[in-house]
Amino acid sequence: MSQVRVRFAPSPTGFFHIGSARTALFNWLYARHTGGVFILRVEDTDQARNSEEFLSLIYNSLRWLGLDWDEGPEAGGEFGPYRQSERAPVYAQFLERLKASGRTYEKDGALLFRISGEPQVIEDAIRGRVERTEEKDFVIVRSDGKPVFHFVNVVDDISMRVTHVIRGEDHLSNTSKHTELFKALGEPIPVYAHIPLILKQNGPGKMSKRDQGALVEEYQKRGFLPEALVNFLCLLGWSPKDDREKLPLAEIVRLFDLPGVNQSNARFDEKKLAHMNMVYLHEMVPERCFVLARDFLFARNFFPEGAPDEAYLREVIALCQPKVREIEDLPGFIGYFFSDDFAIDPKAKEKVLSLIHIFFPEPGIAQQLEMVDVNVRAVLHLTGALMPAMKARGGVIVTVASTAAFQPTAYLDTYGATKAFVLHWSLGLNEELRGTGVSTLAVCPGPTSTEFFRRAGLAEGSVPDALGETSEQVVMASLRAIAAGKAMVVSGWKNKLQAAVVTKLPKPLAARLAAAVLARTRKSRMKP
Repeated sequence: MSQVRVRFAPSPTGFFHIGSARTALFNWLYARHTGGVFILRVEDTDQARNSEEFLSLIYNSLRWLGLDWDEGPEAGGEFGPYRQSERAPVYAQFLERLKASGRTYEKDGALLFRISGEPQVIEDAIRGRVERTEEKDFVIVRSDGKPVFHFVNVVDDISMRVTHVIRGEDHLSNTSKHTELFKALGEPIPVYAHIPLILKQNGPGKMSKRDQGALVEEYQKRGFLPEALVNFLCLLGWSPKDDREKLPLAEIVRLFDLPGVNQSNARFDEKKLAHMNMVYLHEMVPERCFVLARDFLFARNFFPEGAPDEAYLREVIALCQPKVREIEDLPGFIGYFFSDDFAIDPKAKEKVLSLIHIFFPEPGIAQQLEMVDVNVRAVLHLTGALMPAMKARGGVIVTVASTAAFQPTAYLDTYGATKAFVLHWSLGLNEELRGTGVSTLAVCPGPTSTEFFRRAGLAEGSVPDALGETSEQVVMASLRAIAAGKAMVVSGWKNKLQAAVVTKLPKPLAARLAAAVLARTRKSRMKP
């Protein structure tokens, strides 16, 4: 079998569509799977609509997706040029061959191809046997002297020695015209493989450039990961047949083959793509996540007053990486680490202040605390209980906070505020007690928070889960850790008081308060 040669032939007349990206990907995958050649060919004969800007966008999008081409513009190759606008001599040569065969004639200034009238049988690698018969002659050169798509498409496939034509199902109706031309020129017909259409998310019909989620450039701007988009696009019409969805690219290349491509159309699902992107983001090595996030934030002038300390920014991004769905979410998560400017919902504030009166009945305490998270009550309780032991032992590690009640909410993306609150409270308390030799011990509800405190530099080990049912038992467990000389995270807090508070206070309000606490604790935090 001769070497496989496939081509992707976009027109630079608009933004790079998700369907075009999927077509390029399937061609690239087949070339890599077979050890073949992936050709990029630019169909730029429409001078009125062509744009160099759109052409650059095609190049950049393909490179962003990792779809490198072996032959084509900027890569070269022995069968160029690879832009149709530069191939007029090639078309003239093949046109003379058709004229010599007696299969052309003029009409109204245009040149038409005379069909054979015979059924055209196409053994499609995906669709199976397809039979079509052309019923009338068709134009191959317009009256202005410019060749049409059908003619130049076939000539390019012949002269570039394309062995497999992998394209959308909507081109299947053109194929009988093309096979007529191949036969008239006495050239072998390539293997055709028409991949299923991508349907729009809502309603019937093929996804168009005007539909939501249709443009590759938008995902690039939003900070989506190219490997996530590539993985997702692979599943629009193909599957590994073992129910897996997330696969490394090398595995996809190994498994991909044309018989595995579905015949039924695939519906685009942006939510599924977002989930795929989130999985890749959460599993990404922290260093790469930091670089992507940093570049994303700088490109959007997120730090108008100048770049922050890199080590501090690195820690902040690492803390938020497990929770953001996409890089675009970062500003809403990390803003609280760099600014005290945040909005407060008046109704939420009123409700929370009424709850503070319940949990802090002392006169004036609500006004003093303003909007403070209910978890701070547990913080104060534990801190107060441990203070005598701290002084008696000459330097201990104090339990400071739990993040059990915090979740992102409709009010704000407050996970970042939550982490900022816990981090700054810990660091601020450390700074305040620096002269006494006292630092902090963080109490948190599970592995994720334990990892958070580890990253924050507040832990050197861990204490087993299920420490007790009451805050007094937690205090004793903390003291035992202190007595053992360990600075560590206490994980698995099951405080009844805290559970009761969280039950009474809706999670959105609990999370909402974290942002306000940050403003109160920031002043005393240790500067990075």
